[in-house]
Amino acid sequence: YRFVDTSSVRNIAKKYFESTIFEFSNVSGGNDSNLPVKCKINDDYFLIPQNSRFFCGEVKDGCKKLHGNKYNIVIADPPWWNKFIRRLKAANSKLSYSMMYNEDIANIPIKNLFADNCLVAVWCTNSPSNVTALKELIFPNWGVEYVTTWYWLKVTRDLKPLCEFNTGCNKQPYERIIIGKVGDVKNVPEDNLIVSVPSALHSHKPPLLDILSSYIAPEDPQALELFARYLLPNTTSVGYEPLKWQHISLFEILDENKTDVCTHNEQDLT
Repeated sequence: YRFVDTSSVRNIAKKYFESTIFEFSNVSGGNDSNLPVKCKINDDYFLIPQNSRFFCGEVKDGCKKLHGNKYNIVIADPPWWNKFIRRLKAANSKLSYSMMYNEDIANIPIKNLFADNCLVAVWCTNSPSNVTALKELIFPNWGVEYVTTWYWLKVTRDLKPLCEFNTGCNKQPYERIIIGKVGDVKNVPEDNLIVSVPSALHSHKPPLLDILSSYIAPEDPQALELFARYLLPNTTSVGYEPLKWQHISLFEILDENKTDVCTHNEQDLT
């Protein structure tokens, strides 16, 4: 492998990460229209996708507020306890988030939000203890049956793995997506591989909704994402930072004649 100086990209990513830290606890909102809208929240503008909702705050509280809703697809990206993240937090508290122990994740009150037939996808670290806890503690506590494990392979622009495949606790060029189900779903392929160039933005995972929708019966499934850092159409997003990567500074207007999508239909959400 040839090492490339990526310091300039990392500095830009750090700048965006620090400039998109907002205190929006207990703020909620949404967009029921079929077009994205530009919304003002406090003194900042955010792009809210069509047919989306969001709840800013602690995930357990968000799940309680959603009581009575049912979702066919649930995606979660928990802040697993991680030594590397702990070191980052010690160096710069702005570059981290509150980690959760496996028992805390298992106690998230999500069981009542699953539809009768629901597909569950959880991003998981490569730590054997976390993988085991998800299969043997978290899923059983949620009432979810383990189905299979998919992998996200992170590649460079010339489609080479981002780093070498390693053994033990060394960095890997892939992450795991643990798939579970409630009730009946269509045949989910085993060992599915998703390949993409990763975003430079921290914890900006590729969206899974379109892929997962193929294995659920409803044509327009109700989707829920926990620990979200960005919004998606037709999805309810819950967590401390669901608006993080929706700040208007992260978007580019490609056609000046069509700025109405970004500048009209503004909503003030408080």
